[in-house]
Amino acid sequence: MSDTAEHSQIAADNRIASARRTLQVEADGLKHLSASFDGLLGAAFIKAIEAIENASGRVIVCGVGKSGHIARKIASTFSSTGTAAYYVHPTEASHGDLGMIAPDDVLLTISNSGETAELRDILSYSRRFAVPLIALTSKRDSALGAAADIVLELPRHAEACPNGLAPTTSTTLQLALGDALAIALLENKGFSPNDFKVLHPGGRLGASLSYVRDVMHGMTELPLVKPETVMSDTLVIMTSKRFGCAGVIDGDGNLVGVITDGDLRRHMKNDLLGNNAGTVMTRDPVVSSPDDLASAVLEMLNSRKITSLFVTEQGKPVGIVHIHDILRLGVQ
Repeated sequence: MSDTAEHSQIAADNRIASARRTLQVEADGLKHLSASFDGLLGAAFIKAIEAIENASGRVIVCGVGKSGHIARKIASTFSSTGTAAYYVHPTEASHGDLGMIAPDDVLLTISNSGETAELRDILSYSRRFAVPLIALTSKRDSALGAAADIVLELPRHAEACPNGLAPTTSTTLQLALGDALAIALLENKGFSPNDFKVLHPGGRLGASLSYVRDVMHGMTELPLVKPETVMSDTLVIMTSKRFGCAGVIDGDGNLVGVITDGDLRRHMKNDLLGNNAGTVMTRDPVVSSPDDLASAVLEMLNSRKITSLFVTEQGKPVGIVHIHDILRLGVQ
């Protein structure tokens, strides 16, 4: 290896080592945070959840600098998981935006040091109008901690920055605790996939939260035959409907079997055209419900290596879904 190549390799190794050190420091910080729930943080966390759930207004999240970026993300996560939230910049609050905060709101204020000067006016306002104040800080005895009704105290853990200056581990812990609050609130209120769908109608997430009823083909397009239907007629129906299969229904309209290309191949040597659908079909086929998530049905289709699935309600076929219908939504 040449000197240049060796130097490049050493530089690359050092960068990878640096990345791993950063991740390890932050991972250790998260372990420290989790362990803190056995102490004061656990009790404060429960109080914070109760304060937010009991409030008739919104969660107003605020912070400055890096904590401000984290505050924006936490507010966004709250809003997208069913907890009405809004980010307010403390400086803008001092210039008129305090009017956005109502007594029935809850303030979640983030500052690692708890001594951020820009928070002074918003803290004073919260005390004046008795707006419940939750502090997310690493210093309980700070100005923020002293003013707050509830203190979510982060463990003091080394920053990943070798100089101990750039907020790294501390902002990771802020974000993680914000996520913990959002998910606890989500689970407590029973936030369902349908609720997600309402709040996330666009993009890949919206697609994955679509239901089978949104994409299935209806009754007029179903390839259905009776058990006594001869296979020559069954093949005509399978070909005309273009799903590569046929459903077999009994006299009461219940789906009792399905015929696929695989069934045709298995009976090719047994006088296929002379048989009837009841003889060739696979009994008790796998089916879907209109209320199944499209993403779950896609997984079912892929795992079973099939392309179409009948949709039933109370045993009766009401539709059929093809893998291409789901893929067109953008589900992956």
